Amino acid sequence: MRIMPLLLMLAAPVQAHELWIEPLDWQPAIEARLEADLVNGQLFDGLTLSYLPKWFSRFDVVAGDAVATVDGRMGDNPALGQPALSDGLHVVVYQSTPSTVEYKEWTKFLKFVEHKDLGDIAAEHKARGLAETSFKEVYTRYSKALVGVGAGAGADKSEGLETEIVALDNPYAAPLDTMRVQVFYQGVARADAQVELFEKAPDDTVVVSLHRTDAEGIAVLPVRPGHVYMADAVVMRAPSDAMAAEFGAVWETLWANLTFAVP
Repeated sequence: MRIMPLLLMLAAPVQAHELWIEPLDWQPAIEARLEADLVNGQLFDGLTLSYLPKWFSRFDVVAGDAVATVDGRMGDNPALGQPALSDGLHVVVYQSTPSTVEYKEWTKFLKFVEHKDLGDIAAEHKARGLAETSFKEVYTRYSKALVGVGAGAGADKSEGLETEIVALDNPYAAPLDTMRVQVFYQGVARADAQVELFEKAPDDTVVVSLHRTDAEGIAVLPVRPGHVYMADAVVMRAPSDAMAAEFGAVWETLWANLTFAVP
């Protein structure tokens, strides 16, 4: 397992915007309301999004074999607010609808590709004869959050997302100093993939570290009690003909995101 030491304190020269799920209470009581924000931003600081169905294609709460669709009202904030399903681990699952971003500067695109470790995209871009300015990328978010309701027992599992991060450990079930996660793309474990880990301390200081998955797609992430974490892994690919035509994009990214707290 290779770990790339990178420590960034709240101001980074190159940062992509994440979309994450941030529960108001990571360990609510069984009788308490399950509430969570959708946040778009950087380094655990961003814009809170309201419940707007046009922006997502899936928004569920999963507890074991039970699944409940988040049934909010237009404009609800927090976006998730409903009763827990049972005593145990709940996984909030969110899949956005596609959105686009335009790159007017080639250097910004290159910095993003390098930062997210997306491979030799620059060479492929040139081989495809694409313009180096004013081109679009279409992106979709696949975000999950672990919430320990009551005793918090239970396990995460694959939710069948096109790309996703699955927690192999439950931070609410037993004390942890490492957290194992497995990264998937189209149902297959991603070997040698970068996992970016954002760690927020109780004083709101944020530190970022880069990690890599092994041959089984598993990364072992260092964690500490009292801290909140966000793991991120990104896939970039050429869009399908239909996607390219609909959104006018020459690249497509798929973002897997997982948030959790360590008691």
